[in-house]
Amino acid sequence: MTNVIAWYDAHAEEVTAQYEDVASEAVHGWLTDLLPASSAAVLDIGAGSGRDAAWLAGKGYEVVAAEPSSKMRALAARQHPDSRIQWSNDALPALPELTRSGLSFDLILASAVWMHVPPGKRLRAFRKMINLLKPGGLLAITLRQGYADPQRGIHPVTAGEIEDLARSHGAFLERCVESPDRLGRNDVSWTQIAVRLPDDGLGALPLLRHIILNDEKSSTYKPALLRSLCRVADGASGFVVDRDDDTVVVPLGLVALTWVRLFKPLISAGLPQSPANVGSDGERLGFVKDGFRRLKEVSHLDMRVGMSFSGDAGKALHAALKDAAETIARMPATYIKYPDGKPIFPIDRAGRVQRPARVLLNREYLASFGKMIVPRHLWRALRRFDVWIEPALVAEWGRLMKGYAERQERQITDGDIALAMNWSEASRDVRIARERAVRLAGEENLFCVWSGKRLSMTAADIDHCFPWSAWSCDDLWNLMPAHRQVNQREKRDRLPGNAILKAAQDRILSWWDYAYQDDRALERRFWLEATASLPTVRSDGGELGDIFDALCLQRMRLKRDQQVPEWQGENHLIS
Repeated sequence: MTNVIAWYDAHAEEVTAQYEDVASEAVHGWLTDLLPASSAAVLDIGAGSGRDAAWLAGKGYEVVAAEPSSKMRALAARQHPDSRIQWSNDALPALPELTRSGLSFDLILASAVWMHVPPGKRLRAFRKMINLLKPGGLLAITLRQGYADPQRGIHPVTAGEIEDLARSHGAFLERCVESPDRLGRNDVSWTQIAVRLPDDGLGALPLLRHIILNDEKSSTYKPALLRSLCRVADGASGFVVDRDDDTVVVPLGLVALTWVRLFKPLISAGLPQSPANVGSDGERLGFVKDGFRRLKEVSHLDMRVGMSFSGDAGKALHAALKDAAETIARMPATYIKYPDGKPIFPIDRAGRVQRPARVLLNREYLASFGKMIVPRHLWRALRRFDVWIEPALVAEWGRLMKGYAERQERQITDGDIALAMNWSEASRDVRIARERAVRLAGEENLFCVWSGKRLSMTAADIDHCFPWSAWSCDDLWNLMPAHRQVNQREKRDRLPGNAILKAAQDRILSWWDYAYQDDRALERRFWLEATASLPTVRSDGGELGDIFDALCLQRMRLKRDQQVPEWQGENHLIS
């Protein structure tokens, strides 16, 4: 679509004026009674002048407006400066940024866009849009009927094509109406189509339910693998990359790291992981070898992305990850299968993995162990529904351990299981952020990101932008200076709302810049953590604004998927 984007860049002002001259209510009146509840999440693909995005935001929706033309996007953002609109440069047919974001939408509007998608790329484009819809969500597409315009990349379209695509993706046409052109062009008319997705379509949840509850298990390895993937989906999805339209690639070392972290407290507590596993030494567990046993003095809480290990600890961890990766590949990844016998999580093993002098748990090192291929619909379900899937996995894992203990004529309590199974992060660690804040306060350059007031350390708190209670994240990008009263009496354990977050953007960017970017080690850690936990941040050393944009998308995902309450910060907004 490069030529199409170039055309819109060249004619941005003319097209913007043309679009803004027609009210959204007139263009989309056919859709009004199908619009979702006012708290919905909406994606406007090909947002153009921002007219429709602003109309939807005015109805109380949170809107992601995807517009690949930089000139159109800049004009639209100036003309419609609404904090409920998050701008993106994504475009069909791939929508890579939004696909990686983990967001899902109640409504997707693709108005006057489909004719720009070449026919050979439409199957992929439709699949991408359907994959971004929530169960029960609505896809609204308007089709331009009339002459083709090669200069603008306009191709013929039909309603029948959309109906066929919908049916093949488990969706259906809820409405199809014809409309004249609102710009008065006699040779152009429009077909307006509403496509409804009735459920999760591809059966991800039933498949996961079968693996968790019904699949035959001779050890706890199957729930362990699924829970490892759940934890990766929740906290390190930035390390996961697209393989193709149907699958994603998870670094095998990242799965192994999470596996070791999950099993370490269980084995220390002597909880059996198979009928033959007795005691606290990991007897008869294939991955518990010398490396794992030499990690006894290393806390499982330190086994997280961004940490580094040297000396004996580094050697032990490397060996433990290698053994865990081999066990995962040989056992659960081999035996978790589709009904036709094909593995659901095939693994592409690396060759001999060289142990570095210092083990840094970053993307490159963890990917050196190989790749786990995960079906995209399962990955999407793990990201969207992990808060419901993980408890089912924990319950099944606990049931298996109790059964093994009974066969060994041992008794283990639910309390023992709960304590060892609890996924916990290291206690809130804001030490580095506080040290940087002290330095800036001494230079009289420390400000509350929410109120804008200058801070002294006697009045300063380090606030988790995304509350710890909702997402246990001590990443440097998530730690921000705030006035103690604002943090403890106003914001508390709530997400910042759209308006207050956008109002704080310049102060947040300044804090990140002054606090971390002048120290090589801290800068490296800052970017490593951001790329791991914010999926749309793609490379180290980019623009801080990219991290802020990713933060906004993650805020939207936490609000939607976990129903985290919001703090609007009305007292600190300039009216």
